[in-house]
Amino acid sequence: MMACGSRSRSNEMVDEFEKLVIRMNPPRVTVDNDSDMTATLVKVDSANKYGTLLEVVQVLTDLKLTIKRGYISSDGEWFMDVFHVVDQDGNKLYDGQVIDRIEQSLGAGSLSFRAAPERPVGVEAEAEEEQTTIELIGRDRPGLLSEVFAVLTDLKCNIVASEVWTHDARVAALVRVTNADAGGAVADPDRLDTVKRLLRHVLRGSSRDKKAARAAISARAAHAQRRLHQMMHADRRRGGEDGGFDGSDDDGDGGAASRGGSGRAVVEVEDCAERGYTLVNVRCRDRPKLLFDTVCTLTDMQYVVFHGTVIAEGSEAYQEYYIRHLGDSAGSSGEDRDRLCRALEAAIERRYTEGLRLELCCEDRVGLLSDVTRIFREHGLSVTHAEVETRGARAANVFYVVDASGQPVQGQAVEAVRAEIGEHVLSVREPADAAGPRSPVGAGGGRRSLGNMIRSRSEKFLYNLGLIRSCS
Repeated sequence: MMACGSRSRSNEMVDEFEKLVIRMNPPRVTVDNDSDMTATLVKVDSANKYGTLLEVVQVLTDLKLTIKRGYISSDGEWFMDVFHVVDQDGNKLYDGQVIDRIEQSLGAGSLSFRAAPERPVGVEAEAEEEQTTIELIGRDRPGLLSEVFAVLTDLKCNIVASEVWTHDARVAALVRVTNADAGGAVADPDRLDTVKRLLRHVLRGSSRDKKAARAAISARAAHAQRRLHQMMHADRRRGGEDGGFDGSDDDGDGGAASRGGSGRAVVEVEDCAERGYTLVNVRCRDRPKLLFDTVCTLTDMQYVVFHGTVIAEGSEAYQEYYIRHLGDSAGSSGEDRDRLCRALEAAIERRYTEGLRLELCCEDRVGLLSDVTRIFREHGLSVTHAEVETRGARAANVFYVVDASGQPVQGQAVEAVRAEIGEHVLSVREPADAAGPRSPVGAGGGRRSLGNMIRSRSEKFLYNLGLIRSCS
């Protein structure tokens, strides 16, 4: 008992010391439109805490900004980052409201600097407290989303927001609902138990494996994309431990982990013993939110990024990180590096959207999603990715669809769906990355060529800051 009390008092002292450090060194945020001709520079200097990098990247991503370049350094107790960002149209930031949001979200009193952020940062969260969040994960199949939404509608749950990802024949979804009759969150425990039981039954389908399907009520609102990454990562690990839901766990080389090939990202993880780091190199086709996905994975696997360089100017993206596991100064094993390599690959690939993009914009009503996804199913369309949002009284939903066999949708099927739902509310937009992840140029070029491609730029930047020694 005395030991527990002593440890508790010790933790409280550490907490108070950390608070004092933060008060003495509040974060400084600079938005610079003069130093670069093509991008706005966002510079963040602050006392360093585990999860700070993810929190900063999350803010910029939630503001729908594209990070073209990034220079990261957090050695010691200080965090210094520079991000080159543009808006959705590829332009520098001239909107005063957006600049104010950046400064308010990242400035003094905003960043927690306590732990990796679980809740949305820089967005309004009050409405989410009046909603119930349902987490779903299971084996993907055509028409599954239609069945899920139909069950929720029958149980008088109004779907106000949802995000659905599919990868390696698995599906993960976050669904936020309210009480269709009385509004507000669904609070009745018996009703919530019924929701979970019926949704597990739908997710399981014909499978008798109870571990293959999970439905849960989240106790608190979480950042949607981060939570989906966590759910699919945990599901993938369970699949590997239980014999594999997807069979994707293969043996590594035990040393420097490296994967690549047709349609896959190139990820290399190697020991950098002379500097006491693990070195991570990523090369893949660029897409929105790529940096968030990799930093999120590193953070959730309890890795700290000490130095990093990100370049995403063109069709391909290059990322390099010098990392250490949290609280581990002995370096990483070959098994750890191989596990990290697989996790980064999965995080990158699960966000490539496959299929035709359909955008639904209309007056919201209870049962709308159940009706729309039922029409998709009846015409042989399968949803691979969905983003559902309610803005006031309007529904703003995005679906990526393929046919039941996973092939591109035929034009006549799309036109039949639009005719039934309404051509003025359902539009077609070809996604920029509809083809999925392409094989990077020189994917078979080996570990050395990939690392050297961006290492010189990264090391030159860090050397000029005096943060590492000369490489020569």
